[in-house]
Amino acid sequence: MNPPTYTRRLTRREMHSSRAVAAVITAVVIILVLAWLGTETILSLLGRPPLLVSPLSIGGWVSGLPTATVPSGLAAAGAGIAVVGLILFLLAVLPGSRGRHVLLSERSAVVVDDDVVAAAISRAARRSASLVPEQVNTRISRRRLEVMVYPTSGVRVDCESIRAAVQEELSRYALQPAPTVKITVSTRGAVGV
Repeated sequence: MNPPTYTRRLTRREMHSSRAVAAVITAVVIILVLAWLGTETILSLLGRPPLLVSPLSIGGWVSGLPTATVPSGLAAAGAGIAVVGLILFLLAVLPGSRGRHVLLSERSAVVVDDDVVAAAISRAARRSASLVPEQVNTRISRRRLEVMVYPTSGVRVDCESIRAAVQEELSRYALQPAPTVKITVSTRGAVGV
């Protein structure tokens, strides 16, 4: 089953976070700095006093910076600029996935939050093992689903029946991408539950 192009585009947009905020903030900072430098240059050419610092003073400060600053200060400033550059680079390159999965549907694009899927899987695991909500914890990521079961002390739980219930619940959703399932039964039991 191949969804139409617009459905794939919609689900991709919902699955990945936007870079608009980072791009706008970066653009605004760059525009403000360039506008300030342009204004200072024009004021200097007209012979007017600078708003903050004249371009000649900025040039003199930059050229004298290596001799007037402690080398460790220059290294720290360079490291700070490198970190900002790395953050901007990673924002541009990494996919920025959100905690969501796509449910296959012939009629529409269905995107579900990972917390909703985790709650449904926990409920299925609890029902199959006759446990209370505090005894099952589920975490889901893009490719992995981990179910942690804390059985009542002295009572054995059937890991295979829990796995079957979880797999059945997952097969009803037909998540894309399909996560691998890991069931862990804690050796530490829950007391008095």
